[in-house]
Amino acid sequence: MDEIISTTESSVRYLTLNRPEKRNALNDALIAALKDELRRADEEIELRAIVIRGAGKDFCSGADLSALKKISESSFDENLDDARSLAELFTIIRGVQLPVIAAVHGRALAGGCGLATGCDIVLASKSARFGYPEVKIGFVPAIVTAILRRNVSEKIAFELITQGFEFSAEEARSYGLVNRIFDGDSFEADVKNYVRAYEGVSRSAVVLSKKLLYEMDGMDFDRALDAGAKTNAEARMTDDCRKGIARFLDKT
Repeated sequence: MDEIISTTESSVRYLTLNRPEKRNALNDALIAALKDELRRADEEIELRAIVIRGAGKDFCSGADLSALKKISESSFDENLDDARSLAELFTIIRGVQLPVIAAVHGRALAGGCGLATGCDIVLASKSARFGYPEVKIGFVPAIVTAILRRNVSEKIAFELITQGFEFSAEEARSYGLVNRIFDGDSFEADVKNYVRAYEGVSRSAVVLSKKLLYEMDGMDFDRALDAGAKTNAEARMTDDCRKGIARFLDKT
């Protein structure tokens, strides 16, 4: 059975985590397959967005038992290599040109919550549950903390990673971790309708916007303004911008 089911609808690539009998728990094979699919989608110029979702009842429940057993039996260097492999997944998500959107239903816990947090946008079913429970088994949600700290306040991040409690979609939205919440009965249709917005805007403008937003991490004010100016000039040179301006002038 394939770890990832890849389908395309219109200009949107859907990547479905396909271990429903394991609540889509992360293992080496699933992580490797997801990386490959993201890289492949990044090369397809006709695509406008990528959606990551889960098969079955849950989005992703974290690491599976075999992965935890492997962690407990590995050396520091082996565990470091394994952790860096997971970190690479977050790097790829940020580096992919297109919006990467998590469509979360059911549970997104531990590594699954980390995966959702690592995406550019998070859409959640009203009944979805989130959490970083690693601390309960002496573990740390260490890799996703780099992203969590950029998404929420320092105090919220501290609470989430040191108490490990589950929280609702509404709470996740109040923290700044979820963009939109949809009813469970219409979740799939609502996700598709939401993502369709990317078919009506400039692909090149979205690509440049994502690149600029993440490049600004850690920049001081003057450097960020300069990066914005350069991106502004770059956008002006694109076919999309020139055609868009021409259409606007024709209307006026």
